[in-house]
Amino acid sequence: MTADLFDAASMYDEDYLHFFASPQGGAPTHGPLVGTAYTGANQAAGLVWRLLDLEPGMAVLDLACGHGTLANALAARGCRVTGLDSSAVFLDRAATAGTGVEWVRGDMRQLPEWTGRFDRVVNWTTAFGYFDDDTNRAVLREIARVLRPGGRLAMDLDNQARFLADYTPSRITVRRDDGDMLVDHHHLDPLTARFEVERTVIRDGRVRRLTFLKRLFAFPELRDWLTAAGFTGVQGHGEDGTPLTARHPRMIVTAGLQ
Repeated sequence: MTADLFDAASMYDEDYLHFFASPQGGAPTHGPLVGTAYTGANQAAGLVWRLLDLEPGMAVLDLACGHGTLANALAARGCRVTGLDSSAVFLDRAATAGTGVEWVRGDMRQLPEWTGRFDRVVNWTTAFGYFDDDTNRAVLREIARVLRPGGRLAMDLDNQARFLADYTPSRITVRRDDGDMLVDHHHLDPLTARFEVERTVIRDGRVRRLTFLKRLFAFPELRDWLTAAGFTGVQGHGEDGTPLTARHPRMIVTAGLQ
């Protein structure tokens, strides 16, 4: 496998849960992400249910499931859900819901021997694009491998058009009532469509800094990547499920496998 572009373990840790998975987590300045602590997993589950024509009993993989809010919500609706993530901290939090989800610690670049196992795959809250482009494309091929013929995929990403229109180099991403906050400084590289984020974490009077990378996709680019990986019928939607426009903060991409 290729080397990581940043230390994901230093980003997806207890501090992340403190800000994004607690009742006080989230802030309007972070944008109306679908399925976070401050919009609710039920909203995301309802959207996925409609866009992917889900039914109770279907086998669903939540790829890069994080702390499990969407996976648990889909399981509560009757799906047989597997949640895969690289973070043991997140999986431990996810398992506390006790919904019967199968939690697996793993790497999306090399999924287990699950060929043809799943009816649906979901990849939510900008959980794609962590690696170099060749490896990102290989992740899409891995998703195609674990889907059954006729299976479908839904991905939730930043809408590049809206992101660039609202782009600000620095912002307070999260501010809690107790004074804790995350402050992000962005550097956008137009040659790679990645932006580097220098994050300052202020919690309980402590200050910690880390850096991570994020890949932005325009819909036509991701559509072509999915087509090359074997998917068909690629469509773009906003976070409300309507056809994607430049005004939507989120880009929900759906695709099928013949």
